[in-house]
Amino acid sequence: MQATQPGRGPRVRHAQRSICPVACSLDILGDRWTLLLIRDLLLGKSRYGEFLASAEGIPTNILAERLKRLEQAGIITSTPYGNHARRKEYRLTQAGEALRPIVKAMRDWGLRQFPGTRAPD
Repeated sequence: MQATQPGRGPRVRHAQRSICPVACSLDILGDRWTLLLIRDLLLGKSRYGEFLASAEGIPTNILAERLKRLEQAGIITSTPYGNHARRKEYRLTQAGEALRPIVKAMRDWGLRQFPGTRAPD
């Protein structure tokens, strides 16, 4: 089922397993890779190759699936670029940008909890 919200673009609704907003958020964001992609988008990355170049080494099949899932959820949008219709640039939607303070809080917590870590450039 697809819904459109003003300023947010189309969003695919998934079957909720719970009425808990934390559980619903984790259904979209709660895996090993998704918040790292959000982090990269917040840092200005926008292309597939840029995401692959991140230090964590996301596998190509998982990257493609996560980008598709985030777009379906209305967290990101994509637009073609260059001469190849398959090449896309990705941008955060308003809903995706709303994750900025959450990612920042996780970064700050991690810096305090894990000596020797540093925030990505």
